[in-house]
Amino acid sequence: MFSEVTLEDPQSEGIVNMEAYFNDLASLLDRSLAPGEVYTCAFDAEVSDFVRMNRGKIRQPGSVSQRYLRLHLIRGQRHAERCFSLSGDLARDRVDVAAAFSWLRDTLAELPDDPHLSYATEVVSSRSVKVRELPAADEVIANVLDAASGLDLVGIYAAGPVYRGFANSLGQRNWHQATSFNLQWSLYHRADKAVKTAYGGFDWSAGTFEAKMRDARERLALLAMPARSLEPGSYRAYLTPTAMEEIAGMLCWGGFSGRALATRQSCLFRVQDGEAAFDASVGFTENTLDGVAPAFQGEGFARPTAVPLVRDGQLVGSLVSPRTAKEYSLATNGANAAEMPESLDMAGGTLTASDALAALDSGLYIGNLWYLNFSDRPACRMTGMTRFASFWVEHGKIVAPVNVMRFDDSLFRLLGENLVGLTAERELLVDANSYRSRNVGSMRLPGAVVSEMAFTL
Repeated sequence: MFSEVTLEDPQSEGIVNMEAYFNDLASLLDRSLAPGEVYTCAFDAEVSDFVRMNRGKIRQPGSVSQRYLRLHLIRGQRHAERCFSLSGDLARDRVDVAAAFSWLRDTLAELPDDPHLSYATEVVSSRSVKVRELPAADEVIANVLDAASGLDLVGIYAAGPVYRGFANSLGQRNWHQATSFNLQWSLYHRADKAVKTAYGGFDWSAGTFEAKMRDARERLALLAMPARSLEPGSYRAYLTPTAMEEIAGMLCWGGFSGRALATRQSCLFRVQDGEAAFDASVGFTENTLDGVAPAFQGEGFARPTAVPLVRDGQLVGSLVSPRTAKEYSLATNGANAAEMPESLDMAGGTLTASDALAALDSGLYIGNLWYLNFSDRPACRMTGMTRFASFWVEHGKIVAPVNVMRFDDSLFRLLGENLVGLTAERELLVDANSYRSRNVGSMRLPGAVVSEMAFTL
């Protein structure tokens, strides 16, 4: 079985060379097997531009080209894996491949059988290339610094193609490439008073960037007004998509996991039991088709284009890894080992973003949240801090910045009985994590107006 998705696939030398290298590497692995052995492998690579900025100047420009292979060797019910870096030159890399096989064979001899071993045995090959032509990094940064002229800007830009591949000795081959960018910046007023903005995706739009920078400048000017300190209590609030990202990230922390739901450790097990629900307008989907992440996972299992998770406020699905499927007699849908969404979509509502403050009327405009954690997981209750530019709004107009506050509230209330409306417009938020390599996670989220949000400090 084979599937292919190609979006504006210019057969550039870089694309062809990386894919050809992976295919040659897989052929080398095929030839390296001993009788009775099976291998699977996951290939991660990137060619990325990174630019760090501080005080409105370039401080650290650079480019990264790297490749990693996670080789999994199986004999019977015993298995082991090893991850190592590659040079991209097969003549040099074959030495490291041989050393990895030798180490894995020695390791297998010492291991017990694994009764829950699961790997793809049905061959489902695929190829997906999502390529858009991005402007050169120096052009982007020149535009950023020009737009922020005279301001204290701190930020980071990361862009370029990321590659994911899977191969096994059964003949399966999967290839994924996505070219994306992620720009995050803060405009500082003083001390911890700043406006943080993010812009990421597949297609760079000068108009979209200019609108975001214009909005950031306007909010920065508002930070110069005297700040208000609010008493603990419940307030009407508007949560921007970037604030919703932190809340959705908490839901991803086991909320949609098939294993966590089966063991009742998920924060959503009460929704599963019918004891709680979100508002009927709330929906979540793992939307692999429109995300940055590949349509296959590390063991070679294919992912559907979409997995409905919440529909009409009710839990209708979960993310089930192959190992969880085998242990709990569930059907796998190609989830990663952590069973966390990688391309989470939240359904939009009917409220236009330009009318969000009017719908809020009087209350809090929350631009960012951080330091979130569960204060009561079974109740889906979270606590965290406001961050950067949060404002007090009266009659649909921002009138003052607000000092840092701590909230403590249940998502069953915020996205349930207290939900006034979700914005129709949603924002694509690309994961900025680049520890070891650029993350391929993303979320597409609306803003939310709630009638009441509880603050304890």
